[in-house]
Amino acid sequence: MGDLAQALANLEEKKVYQLIDQKITEGANPLDIIQECNDGMVRVGELFSEQKYFISQLIYSAEILKQVMKKLDPLLSGIQADSAGGGKIIIGTVKGDIHDIGKNIVITLLKGSGFDVIDLGVDVPTEKFVESVKESGAKVLGLSALLNFTYPVMKEVVDAINAAGLRDKVKIIIGGTPINEQVREYAGADYYAKDAVAGVNICKEIYA
Repeated sequence: MGDLAQALANLEEKKVYQLIDQKITEGANPLDIIQECNDGMVRVGELFSEQKYFISQLIYSAEILKQVMKKLDPLLSGIQADSAGGGKIIIGTVKGDIHDIGKNIVITLLKGSGFDVIDLGVDVPTEKFVESVKESGAKVLGLSALLNFTYPVMKEVVDAINAAGLRDKVKIIIGGTPINEQVREYAGADYYAKDAVAGVNICKEIYA
């Protein structure tokens, strides 16, 4: 684990900001910086699962990341995929998870590519996802999570979309650092996005 990931996992706020400033000065790729932050957040999630961290530490880690993203946002806005654009996309972090760093990066890149993004926020109840798909007519629903115990919630959302008779109208993408192809199969989603850029490219394919 890199210095930045370790500092974040240890909740060393000042050290995290110092390392971020240093990396920005050195001209590091903002997506690489974010990847290292994600590694640190995965560790925070593991410590929470092991009951070594509590909800207060989770919230604190999320607050540190918000400040990190403020520093990185100006750099991220320059990383825009080709402007194919068009189409509505719903995105939210599933119930039980308050992390939004990955979601917000994806939103920045999607908007840069001309998509109309409906951000439902974090800790989103299943019925809110269903309602949003119904009302917006969006062809894409993105589910984000950073904590591995929220996998069943992702499955619950997919099942609820199905039960509402909307499954054939929307493609469901899941993403987040601990997510993989096995989780996609378990949840019944259409796509797994390994990172923000992959997520944008999948959206472009769907709306092509």
